[in-house]
Order: sequence, then C-alpha cells, then structure tokens
Amino acid sequence: MSTLRLERRDGLLLVRLDKPRGNAIDEALIDDLLRAVPEIDGDPGISGVLLASAHPKLFSPGLDLVSLVELDRARMERFMLRFSEAMASLYGLGKPVVAAVNGHAVAGGCILALTADWRALKRGAQIGLNEVKVGVPLPWSVATLLRASVPPQFLSRVALLGRNFADEEALAVGLADEILDGEGFEEACLARLREFAEKDATALSRTKGYLRGRVLAEMKARESELLGEWLESWFSEGTRARIRKIVDGISRPSLSPT
Repeated sequence: MSTLRLERRDGLLLVRLDKPRGNAIDEALIDDLLRAVPEIDGDPGISGVLLASAHPKLFSPGLDLVSLVELDRARMERFMLRFSEAMASLYGLGKPVVAAVNGHAVAGGCILALTADWRALKRGAQIGLNEVKVGVPLPWSVATLLRASVPPQFLSRVALLGRNFADEEALAVGLADEILDGEGFEEACLARLREFAEKDATALSRTKGYLRGRVLAEMKARESELLGEWLESWFSEGTRARIRKIVDGISRPSLSPT
C-alpha cells in the first residue's frame, strides 16, 4: 500500500502523506518518495507540486520511532542514507513545490517542509527540529539544508535549543513563509503554487537549480562520511533509553512525537 496519495488538479500535483502514526516517516514512506520524485520531475504535465497531508491535524511528526527503534545498525544506516537521498531529491526537484503545513511538522516533518520553495503554515500549527532533545545530532545534510533556510541569527534557537514555533514566530525565524487561517487553507496554498507555476517553466527550473545547486552539492558531500557519528548517538545508551521511553508513551498512532 502506498504511503502517498497523488491527486492531479489542472496541471498541479497534490502529494499527500497518507500513512498511520500521523505520517511518521519510515522505510516505506522514503521508498515511495524516492520512486515518486523522479517521475514527477520527468512529467511534462505537472507544473507544480503541493506537498500536503491526508491527516486533518498533522503534517508529519518526524521519524517513526516505533518502527525504526527496532532496526539494527546496518539497516538504520541504509535508512538514513535513503532519507538524505529523498530530502535531496525533493530539494532539487526542478518544479515549484509548496508545503501545505496544515498541522504539526516536527523533526523529520520540519525537514520535509524545508525542502519546499514555499512553506505555508496553518495558524496554530507548530514546526521545529527537536532532535537534540531526543539525543541525536542533525544529520549533515539536514544541517546544511537548515543553514540555507534559516537566517544565521536564529540557528541556535532552532537547532540547538530544539524549540517548536507557531504563527508569526515561525515566520520570524524563517521556518514558514506565510501563516494562513484554517478556513480555505488548502485552496490558499494551491493559489500560491499557481503563482509559481504560471512562470516560464524553463526559466524557473534553471533559476531554482542555480539557487540550490551549491547547497545540494554540500548536502551530499559529507553525508556518508559523518553518518557514523549520527549512528553512534542513535545507538548510545542514553538515546536508546529516551527513544524507548517515547515509544512506550505513545498510546495512539497519531501521537508519535518526533
């Protein structure tokens, strides 16, 4: 069963995250993204992409700790490499992407949103990176993506304090490009996407490539080299205990917190 629901609307493609545990990111979701993105990029009938959620209250709570905590080191290493590949693929997509962040987007959910050209955040929804609270560093590719997305003066509060942000505060630190009310949220996001898609496709794609090419190259440059450090943290005694505590405390599938 696919973890993505694809919907075409007048040349635009809605890519909805649609899986249990509130769209928590697991191996299946990453595999589906890696299959879908090249097909989207090569489809001349698609002029823009809306990255959205089928869940009414969550965009994505991040990595699916329930399933990933069971992976051994080799399989977790493969997952993280493919996760980074999927994020780079989305970030390098040659068509405009708007993230319709209709609900909480935490950790990996925030990273998904950061790959978009424009992040529309529903009023009241929270977005942020809480990896340090769990006990793992930001992967190299994510740290690189974050530096390209958030003004330098806000990096400490976003990455080192691991705070979540909502409404105008999320706008101020650079995690959101606009705040929209709940009523008519998705249509407003589609209208913003049409504004991008109306531009000359070749000019937009090439300009986007120029803007993001250096960041993409840097994202890929040291990911494999530094992944061992990330895995050391993931499999450390303290972090495993925190993850197990989080997993044990999840009483409903939609409440996965990272």
